[in-house]
Amino acid sequence: MDINLPLILMLAVAGTGMVWLYDIVMLKKSRRAAIANVDARFPHLTDAQKEKDEGYVKAYMAVAAEPSVVEFSKSFFPVLFLVFFLRSFIIEPFQIPSESMVPTLEVGDFIAVNKFAYGVRMPVFRNKIIPVSDPKRGDVMVFFPPHRSQYFIKRVIGLPGDKIRYTNNVLYINGVEAEQTLVLRETIESVDFCSARGGSYLITDENIDGETHRMRKCTIPGRLSVNGSWDVPQGHYLMIGDNRDNSSDGRDWGFVPEDRIVGKAFAIWMHWDKFLSLPSFSRTGSI
Repeated sequence: MDINLPLILMLAVAGTGMVWLYDIVMLKKSRRAAIANVDARFPHLTDAQKEKDEGYVKAYMAVAAEPSVVEFSKSFFPVLFLVFFLRSFIIEPFQIPSESMVPTLEVGDFIAVNKFAYGVRMPVFRNKIIPVSDPKRGDVMVFFPPHRSQYFIKRVIGLPGDKIRYTNNVLYINGVEAEQTLVLRETIESVDFCSARGGSYLITDENIDGETHRMRKCTIPGRLSVNGSWDVPQGHYLMIGDNRDNSSDGRDWGFVPEDRIVGKAFAIWMHWDKFLSLPSFSRTGSI
């Protein structure tokens, strides 16, 4: 089962905040009254004497101490609120779990996602409250696919109203071919569907609307790369991975509604693929 961290954070912030508020409104008043009663029992002591009088200090501490749950909430609420605010509205970190975006993103890359690039959204509920801009073709975007409540990351290929065709690993956008320039031919070190069928991987620069990005394809196209066409409906986007023959994406499960957008990935800030390995910053940079 996928962990809904935004919901957990929201509940934690709400819970600790309500406890703190309840203390301010209800409990603090009774503590002050109890402290006043203690002061009335020691009318002969000055403020300086009270600090040194063992009997007064013991009585004061007994009534002035905050309940442990209140002390816990007051300590953690500011931290939880700051984390919740930053993750919800400013920037959120993600780790890449699969090879679907190779060579752009590798397994173990930690990326930063701009949460307001496509509009300010309500946490958890994801409805847009302040429009900023719309996704652009070629953006690398984090989203929830239509069939799962789990973060996915792919490239925006089809915008609302686009006609997309993908034939033998060649992309056509509204009838125009996205030109590819060969960069290198990969040596396959492990057996997978591509090598098992006698194919090899090619890394190419793909040109979309004048901007290029790296993509990976097998010389023998996979099931989703042979022939497909899609008319992108309004309010939806077609998302496809850069590792075209090793990506579960919109070619298989359909279009992403606008209300399931999370944000725009813009930078790699660390790479850490194994728990016992050392983090690396060699891949740090913009996406």
